[in-house]
Amino acid sequence: MKSTAFKSTRLVIALLTAGAIGGAGVGAFNAMHVSAAAAQTPAVVAASMAPTPMALPDFTQITERYGPAVVNISVTSTTKVSDESQMAQGGGDSLSNDPFFEFFRRFQQGQQGNGMGGQQEVPTQVQGSGFIVSSDGIILTNAHVVRDAKEVTVKLTDRREFRAKVLGADAKTDIAVLKINAKNLPVVALGKTSDLKVGEWVLAIGSPFGFENTVTAGVVSAKGRSLPDDSAVPFIQTDVAVNPGNSGGPLFNTRGEVVGINSQIYSRSGGYQGLSFAIPIDVATRIKNQIVATGKVEHARLGVAVQEVNQAFADSFKLDKPEGALVSTVEKDSPAAKAGLQSGDVIRKVNGQPIVSSGDLPALIGLAAPGDTVKLDIWRQGASKELTARLANADDKSAQVASNNDASKHGRLGLALRPLQPDEKQQVGVDGGLLVQQASGPAAMAGVQSGDV
Repeated sequence: MKSTAFKSTRLVIALLTAGAIGGAGVGAFNAMHVSAAAAQTPAVVAASMAPTPMALPDFTQITERYGPAVVNISVTSTTKVSDESQMAQGGGDSLSNDPFFEFFRRFQQGQQGNGMGGQQEVPTQVQGSGFIVSSDGIILTNAHVVRDAKEVTVKLTDRREFRAKVLGADAKTDIAVLKINAKNLPVVALGKTSDLKVGEWVLAIGSPFGFENTVTAGVVSAKGRSLPDDSAVPFIQTDVAVNPGNSGGPLFNTRGEVVGINSQIYSRSGGYQGLSFAIPIDVATRIKNQIVATGKVEHARLGVAVQEVNQAFADSFKLDKPEGALVSTVEKDSPAAKAGLQSGDVIRKVNGQPIVSSGDLPALIGLAAPGDTVKLDIWRQGASKELTARLANADDKSAQVASNNDASKHGRLGLALRPLQPDEKQQVGVDGGLLVQQASGPAAMAGVQSGDV
């Protein structure tokens, strides 16, 4: 399971009385009765509008039907360790305190520069999960599960084992496709992430810490989450108990459809702490189809760098809410530049899908393919505007070089800048200039602050 303080897999969860008085008090009773009824009506109405109580879901049928399509993945790889650490681990404190050990350790360090080695490869094993999507042996899992794999073994619930071939892996979305030589295998049913609702029950099956076919359940905590190192994926956040070894396993809805692939957890301990993240099955399916068809994956590129719209920016740009992606940089000759995007624009929608936070933009662009046309709803100088961009291939080498050069320039100064708006120029009393949106590194040490021009 991929884990960080995001680690590389989460639990979010009338009585009426009356009295009667006879004789002369009947009129008073009727008045009291009407008044009480009127006072109770809102409570009765509220009770009738309350959500219907629902029983806890029973996942036994889903587990029985689709559990056999979930597999355990065992990966053998190698890692380089120094001979020094090998000796220290093998000998313990008695060796490290031995003067002869210290002599040979220093001798070895002196020889490393002469090509005498100093490191050796040691075999390691990684456990993960996956699930079968076609009866002829196509399996989906996480790319980080099979990273640097020398050998991949897939184990079915009937205890059969197969050597697997990695057809392809995409590090950007953390999706890998495996193939085993078998027929008539059980398969899962695939759903649509767009149909998934926050608060809906979901089920995970996997091999946490090597405990095969472990079933855990929880609810969808949020959708469209952007994580610091994975802006291309709009993650599903759940509170399902997911741990190392669950990586690559399926996330089911209550209809038994796979809606995501468990991929990451947020944890300070390395284990489950109630925050689990799954890759939407729509993203995984798109990557799988490309790998099966061509053996490679192509990603779309718009060609902008964006940042969050905070309340101060929203007030400055006269936005109703601090939402959208503020364009800080537009790559030269990129699809964004050709479409007319400018620094200082706020992208509010892509093909009608709202951009709430800046991380939503790369996630939505990531769902498209190179060559696709997207409609961008932007906010510029206090007014809405619509632009159309034809997306390019993110693997275009020249674009990558330009982007990296731009990033290195910003990295040296530690500044995020944007052009001044017309009203801001009037307020400051200048004809032009750049507004400092964020200052860090050398710029901050020199005294530059956010808001400087």
